[in-house]
Amino acid sequence: MKLLDIGEVAERSGVAPSALRYYEDLGLITSAARKGLRRQFGPEVLLQLSLITLGKAAGFSLQEVEGMFGKDGQPDLPRDQLHERADALEAQIRELTLLKEALRHVADCPAPSHLECPKFQKLLQAGSITAEV
Repeated sequence: MKLLDIGEVAERSGVAPSALRYYEDLGLITSAARKGLRRQFGPEVLLQLSLITLGKAAGFSLQEVEGMFGKDGQPDLPRDQLHERADALEAQIRELTLLKEALRHVADCPAPSHLECPKFQKLLQAGSITAEV
């Protein structure tokens, strides 16, 4: 098995060496050896880092991501948590879409003043983006 130097892992994964050291301290990844002071990793670390990056992008904490690895370091994805996160992201997308539409309406509203725009008034009275846009 060819080991990868921490610099090569950082370059190939896009994860900074400081983050690699931090992930190792947390137990998310494990170095296989050292060459001098430089950590050496097995090639499986690239898959693990991809999962960590994906998990973080989806809003999972590092502690939650840690639970997505089995004892052997291989992915063991909790499908129920993935469904919950997907549902939460879907709700967030709906809210952000409403906000985007509200901002576009306010920006393009032909009323002489935004305060004269009935839809903008409803938006302000509702205090949220869930008002009809």
